[in-house]
Amino acid sequence: MTSEVIIDVQPKEISIALLEDKNLVEYQNEKRLEASYSVGNIYLGRVKKLMPGLNACFVEVGSERDAFLHYLDLGTQFSSYEKYLKQVQSDKKKLYPIAKANKLPDLPKEGSVQNTLKQGQEILVQVVKEPISTKGPRLTCELSFAGRYMVLMPFGDKVSVSSKIKKGEERTRLKQLVQSIRPKNFGVIVRTSAEGKRVAELDAEMKVLIKRWEDTITNAQKAAKAPTICFEETSRAVALLRDVFDPTYDGIYVNDPTIHQQVKDYVSLIAPDKKEIVKLYNGTVPIFDNFSVTKQIKSSFGRTVNYKRGAYLIIQHTEAMHVVDVNSGNRTRAENGQEANALEVNLGAADELARQLRLRDMGGIIVVDFIDMSLAEDRQMLYERMCKNMEKDRARHNILPLSKFGLMQITRQRVRPAMDVNVEETCPTCFGKGKIKSSILFTDQLESKIDRMVNKIGIRKFYLHVHPYVAAYINQGLVSLKRKWQMKYGMGVRIVPSQKLAFLQYEFYDKDKQFIDMQEENESND
Repeated sequence: MTSEVIIDVQPKEISIALLEDKNLVEYQNEKRLEASYSVGNIYLGRVKKLMPGLNACFVEVGSERDAFLHYLDLGTQFSSYEKYLKQVQSDKKKLYPIAKANKLPDLPKEGSVQNTLKQGQEILVQVVKEPISTKGPRLTCELSFAGRYMVLMPFGDKVSVSSKIKKGEERTRLKQLVQSIRPKNFGVIVRTSAEGKRVAELDAEMKVLIKRWEDTITNAQKAAKAPTICFEETSRAVALLRDVFDPTYDGIYVNDPTIHQQVKDYVSLIAPDKKEIVKLYNGTVPIFDNFSVTKQIKSSFGRTVNYKRGAYLIIQHTEAMHVVDVNSGNRTRAENGQEANALEVNLGAADELARQLRLRDMGGIIVVDFIDMSLAEDRQMLYERMCKNMEKDRARHNILPLSKFGLMQITRQRVRPAMDVNVEETCPTCFGKGKIKSSILFTDQLESKIDRMVNKIGIRKFYLHVHPYVAAYINQGLVSLKRKWQMKYGMGVRIVPSQKLAFLQYEFYDKDKQFIDMQEENESND
């Protein structure tokens, strides 16, 4: 199996696609210009409101909606954190070392939030769930710093090894090794990827994680007031790579020099022999179009998803759960019998659904209505197929066998909003009015824009992105429309076909590939 990561960096957003055998299996999209409350970020927050009935409180961290913190999420070491934070904030010039901090007794599990916290109190908190729908971020006071091989937990005292490492001698080796390099007052969780690694590799990462902790507590020490961000999780590109990176990757392609360097530095750190697979993409065709990602995004999202031989899924997202309906479509396979036909459709649905769960990052409760099957062995085969398909999924999940109503229930860890790409967009040529200018005049409109670019704005080298059909029309013939424009306005006019654009949509980019907004709703002067 070949695996590739494609990273598309745009001025307002960054998108990351993971391809397995050229098939899109994971997709992440993050706005770049908005405040981001990503999982892993650490804040010096302020307790805004106590909720004794919920045994929880709301904490101000700068989000539009206050973040939620339950008493049980304070963690057993909260008293130690609270005392250490006061010691750190008491001296703004010199950092009190954590190795000298005294660990206080564990917080009782049966305690109450009003006896532990008070309104206006400053506390260190970490985001464990991003804002979802009408809910603010979900917080914890048990801070952790995740690396490739281990997770560092300040004020912890245990070294635990991932249960996925099965060999007893390897578990013992890793535990003893990490114990020998672990600083005082730190706990460590050893991740699966640490299996077989040497002490030098683990020690190097340990130093990186400790430096992150020191930077975090220094930011809290110097903060003028809460709320203040003390540690920001690495960029989405690097964070995704940290969790999914595999030495067998065939390529990581990035279209932005800055992000390319960040990714290359990270890969050089965790797998020096693989740094050459990180490549900067300089093609004129959009990077997602070049790797056939755009087409897969448009065909894989939306309410209806076709998978094979006319069968399709209908995916609905409600407030409480996701509901999936399996349909055989226009299939007619009477020669095999209804039972065999239902089994084939359901097995195909199980394959596609497992991909959709990863692709959309669907979480919470998922209820799937498969086509009814009368044979118990067929229902068991479908359940086993679904379990096998979900083995690649990194999110924690649980799958129940089919109920007597033919429903399968799945729970899947949800830490951020489900990825939902709206494939039914407002028409960019009529702006939702339902009326557009005559298509035959579209190229005249484009030429007027080019004329304004060259003769009024003074930009003589630029790229014009249009729908592939329009690009083909502009490029056709010996003396094409493109050639006429170049002769009239200069050779700096470049036409680029872009699959993400609608039929009569266009975008201008300068020679540095920065977007130029030339589209107006009212274009009467054209």
